[in-house]
Amino acid sequence: MARRYDPDRRQRIIDAAIRVVGDKGLAGLSHRTVAAEADVPLGSTTYHFRTLDELMVAALRQAGEGFDKVVAARGSLSDPGTDLAAELAGLLGEWLAGERTGVELECELYLAALRRPALRPVAAEWADGLATVLAHRTDPVTARALVALTDGICLQVLLTDTPYDEGFAREVFSRVIPRGR
Repeated sequence: MARRYDPDRRQRIIDAAIRVVGDKGLAGLSHRTVAAEADVPLGSTTYHFRTLDELMVAALRQAGEGFDKVVAARGSLSDPGTDLAAELAGLLGEWLAGERTGVELECELYLAALRRPALRPVAAEWADGLATVLAHRTDPVTARALVALTDGICLQVLLTDTPYDEGFAREVFSRVIPRGR
């Protein structure tokens, strides 16, 4: 039997992993559940991703693109003529206003790095990327503090199921950003 050429299979597996985590959480993620969701043989998932951690890294990297796209689309975080606190609060509000499942998925995969060391470099990439953007407007220590504050606000909104308060976020960000920045 001839081998079937399927250049999109790896991507379909990643997309399926994201859907599985979105539907069933990380506890529902396995090579078997992803293969069923992607409608591919089980061997295909293990061919492209030897371990579940490898698959989770690919899924986290792709899921993290949602926030990155919001940052890139706004573009004004690096504009010295804008109010950094207001821009950051607006960006966070735009991301949190997106599809709830996608936002929860990004956070769940991000937090999975606590127990899965293989995910930590990808989670660090996200934090470092945002800190790098923010450091153009402030100092590196403040940039890291703003990233930590962003993480905390996101988690509070998602875990307490309270609406995002952009005014509160803007106020808190402005308290962390040194005057004149």
